[in-house]
Amino acid sequence: MPLSARPPGSGEPYVLSASLDNARHLSSLLRAVHFQDHATCFATANGLKVTVEDAKCIQANAFIQAEIFQEFAVQEESVTFRINLSVLLDCLTIFGTSALPGTPTALRMCYRGYSYPLMLFLEEGGVVTVCKINTQEPDELLDFDFCSTNVVNKVILQSEGLREAFAELDMTSEVLQITMSPDKPYFRLSTFGNAGSAHLDYPRDSDLMEAFHCNQTQTNRYKISLLKPSTKALALSCKVSIRTDAQGFLSLQYMIRNEDGQICFVEYYCCPDEDITEAEL
Repeated sequence: MPLSARPPGSGEPYVLSASLDNARHLSSLLRAVHFQDHATCFATANGLKVTVEDAKCIQANAFIQAEIFQEFAVQEESVTFRINLSVLLDCLTIFGTSALPGTPTALRMCYRGYSYPLMLFLEEGGVVTVCKINTQEPDELLDFDFCSTNVVNKVILQSEGLREAFAELDMTSEVLQITMSPDKPYFRLSTFGNAGSAHLDYPRDSDLMEAFHCNQTQTNRYKISLLKPSTKALALSCKVSIRTDAQGFLSLQYMIRNEDGQICFVEYYCCPDEDITEAEL
């Protein structure tokens, strides 16, 4: 692609520059975390992380590894900026979202550093469009401190199992209750909607269950309004890792394979519903 070979312009050097033969690989991942207008972008030598938060209760992270890009160069240890995600997605899909096979939109992305705009060079069919998107001072983000040593329970499901669950459970319920246990019911999803209570159980030896590591019985409730944004990532994914820590914080990590077979991850963190008392459980 011509854009991949385009040298940076004169003037100050870029602290971040990246090229992608198919901009749709990036836009589909960003759409999976697009439930607020603004996002914080972190670039390191390992790749790009895009974080979106809402009300300090839910956080989504899209991880785009450096290997996904045809070129990915970061001149500092880390580069961070805040950007309007809605505008970024509009620019990435400026040629439309239903590109014909064989005519992908090539992307070159450049950023000179603090106070400079993010520059996008997009090319399709010989037509080049240049977009400049203002960047902002990044906000302080919530640290869920969800390292592997804090994880109490973890299951890995094929995504179709969770998609079926969301289709079958009563989404008029305000909460989704998740029970994870080394004993029966092992992994249970429950809702409490207009039609009454509904439960969906997954045995540990279910064909949909790829891994089951539960150390203690936990039952936690999460607001469905907070979980709904994650269904965008669920729709794209092939596997999902569901983890909880001792405080009941939830991690949903979706493994997404793009059209070229490359693997990326989108992760959602969600706080438990603090309005629920022990007696109600």
